[in-house]
Order: sequence, then structure tokens, then C-alpha cells
Amino acid sequence: MVEAICREIELQKNYLSGEINTIYFGGGTPSLLNDSEIRQVLDKIRQVFEVNPQAEITLEANPDDLSLEKLQELWNAGINRLSIGLQSFHEPHLRWMNRAHNREEGITCVENARKVGFESISLDLIYGIPDNAIQTNDNFENPHAILQADMEMAISLKPTHISAYCLTIEPQTVFGKWEKVGKLPEIDEEFSAQQFELLVSFLAGNGFEQYEISNFAKSNQHSQHNTNYWRGVPYLGVGPSAHSFNQTSRQFNVRNNAKYLKAISKNKVPFEVEQLTQSDQINEYLMTALRTKWGVDLNWLQNNCNFDMLDSLKKEVDFQLQQETIFVEANCLKLTPKGKLLADGIAASFFVD
Repeated sequence: MVEAICREIELQKNYLSGEINTIYFGGGTPSLLNDSEIRQVLDKIRQVFEVNPQAEITLEANPDDLSLEKLQELWNAGINRLSIGLQSFHEPHLRWMNRAHNREEGITCVENARKVGFESISLDLIYGIPDNAIQTNDNFENPHAILQADMEMAISLKPTHISAYCLTIEPQTVFGKWEKVGKLPEIDEEFSAQQFELLVSFLAGNGFEQYEISNFAKSNQHSQHNTNYWRGVPYLGVGPSAHSFNQTSRQFNVRNNAKYLKAISKNKVPFEVEQLTQSDQINEYLMTALRTKWGVDLNWLQNNCNFDMLDSLKKEVDFQLQQETIFVEANCLKLTPKGKLLADGIAASFFVD
């Protein structure tokens, strides 16, 4: 698989132009790669593309995959940023989410990463877990006590970045099946909104800027890779299931490993292409940019898509302004705190045909 990925990098050499500033090992379980395999991939990227010597190189992993020895391997191989899927420090929540690690393993993992030399560490947290979904002997007067404790523990580990995601139930997952048969209560949107507001307030009070709806960072420590994604910068994804984007089209690699390997062995990248219409490009930009602190750059839409948003969507924009969910500042349209709770719906209301 590593050899095939390296071959795909060669085959895709013309997809991107200019300097590469971020590399991200994600999807599946990239921590299965050993240090020599990571070096092999990074060396190939540097052979094919011009890579910034200060490039952000991230690997995402779960705590149970990150022993002290593994962390040292990753550091030696050239990884300089970690995204660690902690999710919670509350044991009942971890068991309920079927996580393979416990509280202490999560804490130790972050402490060991710091010992090895990692300074840029992002932690994932989950909020919005229904109170009555988990039967425990805990009797908390404050319904947000578990989240409060999770945030305090996370802050004590001194990460540079925190990603906080609301629990969502997908139909084909175990949780989705539980919900269907009544074993799992429906997600309480009001409870989730309260938790989100608590998160934003607590993290802001501890020096974390909310630069995207689900992402918070210490000063100048936001994820460069994800920020590029939200701001519409082209990216190349390699490997099975990988997605690529060049502003005018999207590519989707085949999901099946065997089919992927067979195609690459014949020097063919197995992907489907979706050409983006002008409307698609506008909607893509609105959907991602609106989630960020920078908001929708009205000049960018005018210059790149010949689209005057304030004029073309006057009715929709005026309605959201009246609802106090958006505001316009320095020719950028941004979400208010109230609007951040309704981001997907607001973006959809702006979509053009």
C-alpha cells in the first residue's frame, strides 16, 4: 500500500502547483505506519513537489495507538503535529463510545508526546452526549458537569489546539440502530446548544480563539491544513477513498483497497471526477468560508465567481441580518455567536441553483 501511495504521488504530480505548506496523515489508521514507511511517503512528496521546509506535518491517531515508543518513531520520522482523538476523560462516556483507551491512557499519551518533543498538539472532544444515554451511579446536579471536567482536564494538558464536535448519529452506525429501536434517546438540540456555548465561553476564557465553528487554537496555532480547506485552497488526497479538490473539480479515489492497488500497478489512478459548475463553486465556498472567523470574502466571490452576494441574495441576507445571525464587516460576511449555532442552515439558505 505504501509503495502504491508513493506511485500515486508521482502520477498526480501535475495536480498541484506551487509550494506545499501542509501534509496530513489522516483517515483510517495512519498510526499503523512505522517510521520508515512515513519517511518513504514524505521523501516521495519532497521528490515530486516543492515542500516548504517549515511545513506543518500532522498525523491523527487515537491514544491507544500512541505508546512512548510509537511517539518517538513519529517524531523521528518528521511528524511535527499530532491530532489525538481523546473524545472524553469520563470513563462511562469512553466505554459508551466504544473507545479503546481509558482516561489515564489518554492523559499519559499527551504527556508522553510532550516528552518526545511535540509542541503542536490538538485534542478532540465530543459534546452533546445525552444525559440519559448512559446509566451510571453519578448524580450530577449540573447537567454540564462532565463536559466542564473534560474541558478542565484538556486545558491542564496544555494543548495548542482543541477540536470539539457535537455528537451526531449516522443511520448505518451502531448508535443509529440503537436510536431506531429506542435504545438511544434522540439528540437534544437545546442541550447540545448549551454545551456548545459553554465550550466557546470556557475556551475563550483560557486563551483559545474560535477560528472555525468546531476548532479552537492558542495564538497562531490554528491548523494550517484545515484552514486551507475551509478557505478553498486546492489539496491533493492520495490513497483509497482519498478526495482531492482544485477549485474547479473534485476527485474521489476508489474505496476498495484491492481495486486501488490493481489500478496503481497499471499506472492508473482510480478516481471519479465531479466538475463543479459556477453555482457549485459558489456554494462550496459559502459552506466552508462561513464557518470561519474570516467569513465569506465578498470581494473573492465577485472576482472569482462574478457573484455579487449582497445584491443577488439580498432577500436572504436581509432576513439573516434581521435575525442577527450574520453581520458584514470589512466587506466580509460573518456569523454572529447566535448564527454559529445555525451555520449549516444559514449556509443552505444562501445556496444558489
